Amino acid sequence: MNWQQAIKDYQNYLKIERGLSLNSISNYTMDLEKLANYLEEQTIEEKPMEISRETVQQFIYDIAKIVSPRTQARIISGLRGFFTYLVFEDYREDNPMDLIETPKIGRKLPDTLSEQEIDLLITAIDLSKPEGERNRAILETLYGCGLRVSELINLKLSDLYFNEDFIKVTGKGNKQRFVPISGVNQKYIDIYRKEVRVHLPIKKEHEDYVFLNRRGKQLTRAMIFTIVKRLAETIGLDKNISPHTFRHSFATHLLENGADLRAIQQMLGHESITTTEVYMHVNRKHLTKVLKDFHPRK
Repeated sequence: MNWQQAIKDYQNYLKIERGLSLNSISNYTMDLEKLANYLEEQTIEEKPMEISRETVQQFIYDIAKIVSPRTQARIISGLRGFFTYLVFEDYREDNPMDLIETPKIGRKLPDTLSEQEIDLLITAIDLSKPEGERNRAILETLYGCGLRVSELINLKLSDLYFNEDFIKVTGKGNKQRFVPISGVNQKYIDIYRKEVRVHLPIKKEHEDYVFLNRRGKQLTRAMIFTIVKRLAETIGLDKNISPHTFRHSFATHLLENGADLRAIQQMLGHESITTTEVYMHVNRKHLTKVLKDFHPRK
C-alpha cells in the first residue's frame, strides 16, 4: 500500500469510525502529506507499513527547524494517530512513534474581549444593510452561547427550541448538546429570520440552516472570520481576534461572574474539565473573589 492509498483509507476511518469533521480530517491529512512529500523529496522509498522510526525521527528533526513547537507537537500527534490506526488494522506490528517525545509547550492563554469591546463590535455593524441584522445575530450567538464557528454555521432552524430557551448544538465528533440561549439572543435571531432571511432565494439543500449568505446558501467558516476581522478594523481594535475569541470571552465572563466550572464545561462541550480549566488562569481576580466570599477566615 502506497502513501496515497493509506492516507485515503485513513480519511475514511476518521470520517466513518471516528466521526470527525471535514475540517479535522483535512488537518490530519495535511500533516501526513507533509511526511509523504518529505520522503519523496529525500528519495526515501519507504511505504507506510515499513517506514522506520529513524526516518520518522529525521523528518521531525528537519521540520522542527521551520515550524513552531506547537505545530511540531500537532504533527507528532497526528502521525501517532495514523500509525496507531495502521497497527490497529494489522498493517503494522509496531508504531514508529512510540519513543518519539512531543516537545514541551507552554499553555497559551486564550485571548478575550471585554464586555465593552464586544458592545463596540456589535454597535459597529451597519444595520442599514440586510446582512447587518444577520451579522448582529451571528455575533450575539457566538458570544451568547459560546459556539465554535463550525457549530454556528451548521446551526439549523430545527435546532432552535426557543420555547424551552435552548438550542441543540452539534459539536466535535458529531456529539450533540443543549445550550441555553438568552431572550436577547433569541430576539436578534428572530429579527433576522422574519425581516431578512424570509426574503432570500433559499436553496432547498440549505433551507434548514439558520445563517445564510445573500444567495440563500449556508455560510462558510471563512465568511464568519471575515465579518469579525472587518468589524475589528472598523473600531480600530488592537487585538488579533477571530470568531473563537467570542467563545473564550463567553467562558471567561461567565467564570468572572461566579458561574460553576462544570456548567461552563457542559455549555462549551468540553470532554475534559482540564480543557475548561484554562479559563481559571485568564483572570486571577476571580480566584481572589472566591477566596473572600467562601473561605471562613476572610
